[in-house]
Amino acid sequence: MARACWGAAPLSDGHVEFRLWAPAAGEVMLVTGNDVGSMRAIGHGVHACRTDARAGTAYRFRVDGVEVPDPASRAQQGDVDGPSVVVDPQGYRWQHDDWQGRPWHEAVICEVHVGALGGFDAVRQRLPEWRDAGYTAIELMPVGEFPGQRNWGYDGVLPYAPEASYGTPEQLKALVDAAHALGLMVLLDVVYNHLGPSGNALPRYAPRFFRSDLRTPWGDAIDFRQASVRRFYIDNALMWLLEYRMDGLRLDAVHAIRPASFLLQLADEIRCRVPSGRHVHLVLENENNDARLLPAPYTAQWNDDGHNALHVLLTGEHEGYYAHFARRPLTQLVRVLGEGFAFQGQRDRHGRRRGQPSGGLPPTAFVLFLQNHDQIGNRPFGERLIALIDRDRWRAAMALVALCPMVPLFFMGDEWGCATPFYYFTDYHDELAAMVRDGRRNEFAAFSGFADPERRAAIPDPNALSTFEASRPADAHTVDAQATRRWFRHLMELRMQHLVPALADSRALGADILGARALAARWRLGDGSVWTLAFNAGEQALRFHPGGSATRVHLEAARVSEDTETLPPASLAAWHEPSP
Repeated sequence: MARACWGAAPLSDGHVEFRLWAPAAGEVMLVTGNDVGSMRAIGHGVHACRTDARAGTAYRFRVDGVEVPDPASRAQQGDVDGPSVVVDPQGYRWQHDDWQGRPWHEAVICEVHVGALGGFDAVRQRLPEWRDAGYTAIELMPVGEFPGQRNWGYDGVLPYAPEASYGTPEQLKALVDAAHALGLMVLLDVVYNHLGPSGNALPRYAPRFFRSDLRTPWGDAIDFRQASVRRFYIDNALMWLLEYRMDGLRLDAVHAIRPASFLLQLADEIRCRVPSGRHVHLVLENENNDARLLPAPYTAQWNDDGHNALHVLLTGEHEGYYAHFARRPLTQLVRVLGEGFAFQGQRDRHGRRRGQPSGGLPPTAFVLFLQNHDQIGNRPFGERLIALIDRDRWRAAMALVALCPMVPLFFMGDEWGCATPFYYFTDYHDELAAMVRDGRRNEFAAFSGFADPERRAAIPDPNALSTFEASRPADAHTVDAQATRRWFRHLMELRMQHLVPALADSRALGADILGARALAARWRLGDGSVWTLAFNAGEQALRFHPGGSATRVHLEAARVSEDTETLPPASLAAWHEPSP
């Protein structure tokens, strides 16, 4: 493959080659300490030079007299406006070279925010806890360098550089290495649809990186028609998978990427470059519900439809993105469990058709969740679901996600019933800080209870340090937390016993409404057995048995009666029928 047009690459002869795509620049210089050297234009807007720099060398580019960081910086000295640092991609000595990953149907994912947990080393220390809880994978929210010391990660501007406040590239690799030693996969959330509002110097010397004719919620769209732009993001994905040995990537909001053909090119190059035998998983967040991308070339998609329908059914909330699910949440959840997506070409409340038929896809093409960073943090006060509904319904819904043949994802702390809020937080200053704070509060002006400006003023300031500190998971070692850990582990053991060995080649057999807020769903597993779940979020007990020789699975501490055909209020029941 041709040398990329971005970044600092150590060469075998001991030199480092620096490249920058700066098609609008007249003069580009490399600044290393007190030394300033010219970079020559080598065609197609690329400027390059070679020096005797070494790993650890700090550098900047001086573009038409203005010093900027390397947009493909592998590490930063300080914040996004500080010097970039040369990193030897082969400098870390891996301890577990034989790790090949795990097949996707074994995935049980815990989504975590590295900063809220204390950085790469702190996350590494928690790995045994997650393994013991029954997780087989952790998913890191974005770790690319962002402005300031705290951020969700979706405002990153230097996507190749691990956030300096979290730790060094070597510490991130040590985290991945330690996870593999415990049998845990590490997935990474990456943001290829936009760059953050502060610290992005690309418009100065590479305005063609963006396109003004296509807007996104974050500003001008990234121009994936440009070969150099495509190369920037493809090489970024390959870096995480090959150099950091991530087991997969979750691509944020790909519906904002145009042309969508980039997604095909990205997946194709990854599949070609990853060594044969390695399990690497590519997961999408895609509002368009494009079933044609699943389960190849992409492994799975976050099933926001499933979450939204389930949330409305449990809470009755109907504003914001829940408005599309307000009228028939049970019907939509039945469609999700029986066919994949709720919106498969149906019109939303605005009359827009969304999605494609998904009934032919395997259940493992979907990631199901009760909550994630978005649904918690985008609430005015960051409440987790456990703070919104009674404990019995929360447990029943958790069990539904855990024992559904779709791939389950939980948010950090779910395994012990964490009730700590998770707010939206940033670390901006001056005018931008005020814009983010006021914009955040004004987003909720149309929501019931927030029309009064004084009420909106109570929404925590995203830039306040206290907002970030309040988002750190707490109460992990109480008596209730320990009991919930044991219960969660029991659910994971049931999944591993009844589902995981036969999830490959499984398929949905459909789902049905049992009552006002109850349903049953069935799946044919790969070994020919049938798995049935009955979920009752209502107030009345129901009678249900799937028939045949199905045996009810014992759910520890579930609300059950001696009558195995009774489905109490706020409960989940499971049956396993062996193959004929």
